[in-house]
Amino acid sequence: MVAAAVAVPLLRPDMGNRRPASLTIPEGWRTSQVYAAIDKALGVPAGTTKKSIPKAKLKLPPDARGNPEGYLFPATYPLNGKSTPESVLSYMVKTANEKFNGDQVAAGPQRNPMSLYQTITIASIVQAEAETKEDMGKVARVIYNRLNSGMPLQMDSTINYAKNRSTLRTSESDTQIDSPYNTYMRMGLPPTPIANPGEEAMLATISPPAGDWLYFVTVKPGDTRFTANFEEQQRNVEEFNRLHQKSQGSAQNS
Repeated sequence: MVAAAVAVPLLRPDMGNRRPASLTIPEGWRTSQVYAAIDKALGVPAGTTKKSIPKAKLKLPPDARGNPEGYLFPATYPLNGKSTPESVLSYMVKTANEKFNGDQVAAGPQRNPMSLYQTITIASIVQAEAETKEDMGKVARVIYNRLNSGMPLQMDSTINYAKNRSTLRTSESDTQIDSPYNTYMRMGLPPTPIANPGEEAMLATISPPAGDWLYFVTVKPGDTRFTANFEEQQRNVEEFNRLHQKSQGSAQNS
């Protein structure tokens, strides 16, 4: 998994206490990151946006149960003096509904035995796991293949979500945590999306390429390897571990 870039709007010295004219939400941010960015952009106390969720009356699907994770669509949103946490959140959810209910996206659940909400959940994992947009479709195919084969997803990104972190390293003890987002221990999809996926991740999820892949690992930047063979996956993981240990040693010696 690769960590999303941080793009919180900053107040320039010449702006005084004025708000920035816009707020950019990158693909793959979690709701917690979006809330913090809105708080900062609007100049309100930390935690204000999260507390405003009940008042915002967001138009979320019943499956979401009031949780906007997955529906705070990544985009650039205009801000003005009348902007409030509620209005910004509503704009984001409105944009998500427009994007997700378009003909191209809405056709996805018709081709795959998934609801739209489950499709968004898969797309959020794809967004978190894929190193490049070219890899997104293959990651989606791995997820579908595992679900269809009755395998646990075993996605490190869902562990990271449960532990509210971003890392490439998942320990054996991490995989034992008691959480509905622990896809090592629990079968099927996590109960909610784990981030807010962008349009490319959604399109890759609804139209993944054909393939029998069940495993993948990014051995080094630009080198993500997909395979259906467990032994080959183990060799790839061992290579990743060797390279990571070597780079850690170099960093410590520098």
